[in-house]
Amino acid sequence: MRIPHARWGGNGPNAELHDGGRPDVERGGATLLLLALGLVFVLVGTFGAAVTAAGLAAQRAAVAADLGALAGAARALDGDAVACASAADIAHRNAGRLVDCLLDGLDVLVTVEVAFTPLPGLTRVAASTARAGPVRG
Repeated sequence: MRIPHARWGGNGPNAELHDGGRPDVERGGATLLLLALGLVFVLVGTFGAAVTAAGLAAQRAAVAADLGALAGAARALDGDAVACASAADIAHRNAGRLVDCLLDGLDVLVTVEVAFTPLPGLTRVAASTARAGPVRG
């Protein structure tokens, strides 16, 4: 079967013709729509992963600070150097870095930072402070 050359228009011999010989200009529109929808899903997923990473880092910093304060309070009678060294060791074992340690009587106040990477090439820090000491009544 031979197609007359006059009906091809300017889009080549493989263009589909509709409405009296005009080429279909909307061909491939669904593909672009699906690609845009896929990009939206990727961006939402990336944002969700970044928010989740920040939440996990904040929780990890809080746990490291709590445990570091408890470890420091257990050694508070030995002096601030020993108490803070114990707090730093526990904070380090929980993926944290002891930023500040203060011995106030038998109470120990520690601040711990945890570094995290929410997106490739972007590093942030989550910090938490905790206090531990004997029960007062």
